[in-house]
Amino acid sequence: MRSRTAALLSAAALAAGVALVVPTSTAAATASCSSSCAAAPAGAETRAEGFVVSEAQFNQMFPNRNPFYTYSGLTAALSAYPEFANTGSDTVKRQEAAAFLANVSHETGGLVYVVEQNTGNYPHYCDATQPYGCPAGQAAYYGRGPIQLSWNFNYKAAGDALGIDLLNNPYLVEQDPAVAWKTALWYWNTQTGPGTMTPHQAMVTGAGFGETIRSINGSLECNGGNPGQVQSRINSYKSFVQILGTTPGDNLSC
Repeated sequence: MRSRTAALLSAAALAAGVALVVPTSTAAATASCSSSCAAAPAGAETRAEGFVVSEAQFNQMFPNRNPFYTYSGLTAALSAYPEFANTGSDTVKRQEAAAFLANVSHETGGLVYVVEQNTGNYPHYCDATQPYGCPAGQAAYYGRGPIQLSWNFNYKAAGDALGIDLLNNPYLVEQDPAVAWKTALWYWNTQTGPGTMTPHQAMVTGAGFGETIRSINGSLECNGGNPGQVQSRINSYKSFVQILGTTPGDNLSC
């Protein structure tokens, strides 16, 4: 089972980890996307204005993705954090896009999974000590979306930042592709997790891909914690920068 970092938790609180996730439908849970996902559909050569990843490249990266994770949903989310993949040189922009997509690929099994698989974990993500509580229900704040957002306080923080009431309606993250992508970009651009910088900062300052891993799940994977998981992320990153026609840069591991 793959573990990942909840956005505002301490390293100690992360020790329990988070399991893999399931698609939003039973059919999607047992079968990958149809062969049309691998083949470039009509319009697949389109590219959102200013974004370094085309739809064809996105489809190449995620040939078996759940249909929920649309390219249009991703590009619609970009306006929430216009600095993402839009800072520095063209190489840096491509490296950051590849780094983000490689990490969310790792978290979701190649964008196959939308919600957390282990339903037994669902009641554990309500921190009742928060003054706003868990208005959507104790078991409503399980992992969802590309970065697997979990815990009531993370839904509150992400929702406040994005201007969306995710505390009262966390289900939007599994129902609206643009909202799902926005929560992943919220973490990427604003949260340091167990690291010392946001993943965005890691890529635009030259700290390197390894520091994005540290900020997402460093307490469990870095410093020898789980070298296999680290290498899996690196392999995806190398593949994605190649698709985007650039190089991975230095400091790939943590």
